[in-house]
Amino acid sequence: MVKLTARRRKRIPKSQFALPAERKYPIHDRAHAANAKARAKQQLNAGNLSQSKYNTVIRKANAKLRATAPKKAAKRKKK
Repeated sequence: MVKLTARRRKRIPKSQFALPAERKYPIHDRAHAANAKARAKQQLNAGNLSQSKYNTVIRKANAKLRATAPKKAAKRKKK
């Protein structure tokens, strides 16, 4: 995962955050989407994140992970 500096973070559009109003949990690539899920779980367990916001982070991160998943090669049937 590329280190996300403050300068790079400011360049990410709001739409690429799981919680865009707060600009929290960047999900602009696969690595950050996976990391967002882990950090959100930690914050939920610590009592710093509501269940509804946690669910939002998970839903958006999973959508990003599905959208950026490597395509599987089609298997050919043997005759």
